[in-house]
Amino acid sequence: MRLFERWRAKSPFYDETHQAVAESVRAFVSREVDPHIDQWERDGELPRELHRKAAEAGVLGLGYPEEFGGHSDGFDIFHSLVQTEELSAPGAGGLGASLMTHGIGLPPILAMGSDAMKQRIAPAVLSGEKIISLAITEPGAGSDVANIRTRAERRGGAYVVNGSKMFITSAMRADYLTVAVRTGGSGMGGISLLLIEADRPGVSRTRLEKMGWHCSDTAALYFQDVEVPAENLIGPENAGFLGIMRNFNSERLGMAQGCMSMARVALQEAVDWALERETFGKPLMQHQSIRIKLADLVRQIEATQAWVDLLAHQHRQGTGEPASYAMLKVQATRTLEAVAREAAQVLGGASFLRGSRVERIYREVRVNAIGGGSEEILLDLAGRQLFGGKR
Repeated sequence: MRLFERWRAKSPFYDETHQAVAESVRAFVSREVDPHIDQWERDGELPRELHRKAAEAGVLGLGYPEEFGGHSDGFDIFHSLVQTEELSAPGAGGLGASLMTHGIGLPPILAMGSDAMKQRIAPAVLSGEKIISLAITEPGAGSDVANIRTRAERRGGAYVVNGSKMFITSAMRADYLTVAVRTGGSGMGGISLLLIEADRPGVSRTRLEKMGWHCSDTAALYFQDVEVPAENLIGPENAGFLGIMRNFNSERLGMAQGCMSMARVALQEAVDWALERETFGKPLMQHQSIRIKLADLVRQIEATQAWVDLLAHQHRQGTGEPASYAMLKVQATRTLEAVAREAAQVLGGASFLRGSRVERIYREVRVNAIGGGSEEILLDLAGRQLFGGKR
């Protein structure tokens, strides 16, 4: 029994429907991902065909409205957590980041876009025919979203966009871009969200080489006098900041689960190694120091997973607070960092060689600790919400 299955068996939030999702996604991963993931890591991107196969397997549409080709009836946030767990099994964080990039690019459209926009975009994305990316971060404005500079000026029936975005997941392959732009004055009150088709004249992109998430293509985007129809505005003008913040809560919860899933992958590989590897005449697992180390990793993982489940429950009930999402994301990334380090210690020199899942996960710790809001920014955000900015 896998580690998360054992956890689910003890949790009040999971039942046989979650097991069914686990088995379905596991079969998809075994059939379509496991034989190819090492090659995709070398290629630096996922094949577009994988998105279509994932849609056919019910992976892309899980939790999305039926009217757009999704599967929402009878599904909840905990089914999504299970899906994240199974997609993490290959030990390549870029798989979930890139294959499921619509998880951050599409929700603003579904929440704030016009009916015509939803009908035009959502079915194509959820069928795997089109890929959508979220473009918020800029070279000079990462977690400081309120200070983005990419500007969209209204000229008649269109917006003209100039600026750039940085570190955008799936942006080399994206057909659609959900872009944060400045349509008003300074600060959060002047930000809007705009749907930009990636093939519009004036849009260009440059591939970025990264420490980890190798199978997830990441790019810098450039907009030079890009003309976008006014009907591509997502929600009211100058009201985009609220949509961005609402999206961040779901993203941070998803990232926390992703970190726990990767931590369990690293732990399992360390356990398997300790059972098979012999040192000083006996299996590594028979050394007390190793058993203590592994038990401590379980302690950290299960404590953090309990918080993930609690906040997922609050998310489902609509009672989750922004500070909780922020702090949980930090807790999860620090747990992953601790587990990846100690798992690498158990594997010893083998963890330093390409080919082990622990080696890959270790390289991907930093992107989790920075992406979706850096640890420092998130803890400050939580502190201000919990205690206020003034004495």
